[in-house]
Amino acid sequence: MVQTGIIMIVGAGQMGKGLAQLAARSGYTVLLNDLPGILEKSFMEIEMELVSRKDLDAEGRQQILEKIKPAASLQEAVHSDYIIEAATENVTIKKQIFTTLSNYITQHTILATNTSSLSITDIASASDCPEKVVGMHFMNPVSSMMVVEIIRGLKTSDHACKVIKELAENLGKEAIEVNDYPGFVSNRLLMPMINEAIICVFDGVADVESVDRIMQLGLRHPLGPLRLADMIGLDACLSIMEILHREFDHPKYRPCPLLRNMVKAGKLGRKSGEGFYLYDN
Repeated sequence: MVQTGIIMIVGAGQMGKGLAQLAARSGYTVLLNDLPGILEKSFMEIEMELVSRKDLDAEGRQQILEKIKPAASLQEAVHSDYIIEAATENVTIKKQIFTTLSNYITQHTILATNTSSLSITDIASASDCPEKVVGMHFMNPVSSMMVVEIIRGLKTSDHACKVIKELAENLGKEAIEVNDYPGFVSNRLLMPMINEAIICVFDGVADVESVDRIMQLGLRHPLGPLRLADMIGLDACLSIMEILHREFDHPKYRPCPLLRNMVKAGKLGRKSGEGFYLYDN
């Protein structure tokens, strides 16, 4: 069923681009916000990604592209029914965005953050309307991962949760509500597993390919944890592990030294062309 409404997506990176395409394909008009240079690059990449899809003809691609419009300023939030923030996983940056958005949203606008590990309550505290702020954690890649974690902050209203759950379902996802704790469910389970796989390599238990194949063939994971880490981005994995370690203050969440060193070396995974594997970007 084709939906109507306007969604502003703040952040045109990997997740923002995926969200923009998903929303446009579902019938929503999308305002994609970021810095001008990043927007230009993102629109080129969105067009290339749509061309590569075998389930779209030229007319279908054009219809999606016409629904995604650049928004150079957060002031354009005044036109939006929903806002999904998909900026970098940095609480200071996210809070700055929500403080600014408070100046421009209308009475009916609902705000969501796509944070993968940060406190919804903390992010919402920067807004003049914390009751309207909800966590809406999409998985990567957005197009194929079918679940969205819905996270209620301490001041989030029942109405805001209901609206965001309905939005997730309209986008073809299953919405599952979880509580506002670091990493929620997905990353509280996933990131320590990835970190432990990196420790296996660091300690010389097995090489990269062996760790991944054992998890694929023995535990039926579609991707091994190290190839998955490359897809997510090793910098993102490190950031989430650091949040878990800081918030829980438990050694089981301490990032592996190998993960730290790879990030320092710029080996971030697929997006940089090299992580645990090499990629032709």
